[in-house]
Amino acid sequence: MKHKESYGIYPAETAEHISLLKYSKSSCGVDFLLNTAESSEKPGWFNLEKRYKTDFFEFYFFRKAEGYMLLSGRKIELHPNMVLVVSPFQIQEWHVSLDKLDYTFLIFQEEFINNFLSDKYFMYRLLYCYQHDYPTFFDMPNKEMATYLSILQQMKRELHNPVADSYHMIVACLYQFLLLLNRFYARHFNLPFAPPQNNYAYQYKELLEKHISEKTHVSDYAEMMNVSRVTLNKAVVREFGLSAVHLLKQRLLQEVKNDILFSGMSVKEIAYRLHFSEPNHLMRFFKQMTGQTISEFVASIKSI
Repeated sequence: MKHKESYGIYPAETAEHISLLKYSKSSCGVDFLLNTAESSEKPGWFNLEKRYKTDFFEFYFFRKAEGYMLLSGRKIELHPNMVLVVSPFQIQEWHVSLDKLDYTFLIFQEEFINNFLSDKYFMYRLLYCYQHDYPTFFDMPNKEMATYLSILQQMKRELHNPVADSYHMIVACLYQFLLLLNRFYARHFNLPFAPPQNNYAYQYKELLEKHISEKTHVSDYAEMMNVSRVTLNKAVVREFGLSAVHLLKQRLLQEVKNDILFSGMSVKEIAYRLHFSEPNHLMRFFKQMTGQTISEFVASIKSI
């Protein structure tokens, strides 16, 4: 296993036998639930060619890259001038040679910024976090990338030479970094970017992440939020340009893909776990959403 104690990251085993890398500031070289460095300073902790998850956000700015990774069942070809964002608990599998990678990374637990901000939906407001419709990897010109790398350099200086207000300075840098990247992402994918009128869409997104295996109808979430389905859908369309049903189906599809690839369960067992009335309904749903049968999807992954 390729993990490094200096990251403050250690492995645990999940019920599905997929490693879970947890961030622990007690074993990290800094007293924060956040770290940033160059790949030349700290080689990757990647569990190479094995599946694992982390309990923190990961941002990579690649200057040099070869190989590919699987992120929640999606193949991502790595290349220079590419940015990659990985949200917590996404299943990932890296197929790379570390000596062919040159990048700057940022990792942090959501708790780090939530302790400072009163907005508990802040990370769900960021279009690239918990995103299932658009890629969370994208190209970025060198000149633009330099802006983000400069902010990370400032954060690193505070991490390695902390003073009384370093936590607040790091949070301020992180806040600016995340918001600037959100603007870039919105422009890059031409996504809606109007000021929010309420938190319904973000609360819905949060609940989908937590309850998709238990609740598979929009009405379930509307009831949990104590709003009408119409009100919820209007809020989701306004914030994301997509219907509430579409968001739910995309998140459910991701759960199905994860189960198919990583759980060892049969189609029948997956259908039962995700509350499809019968396996045929699951298979029809998968075909409608992907244009592939489940067998074709599995074969396409195995052929990578």
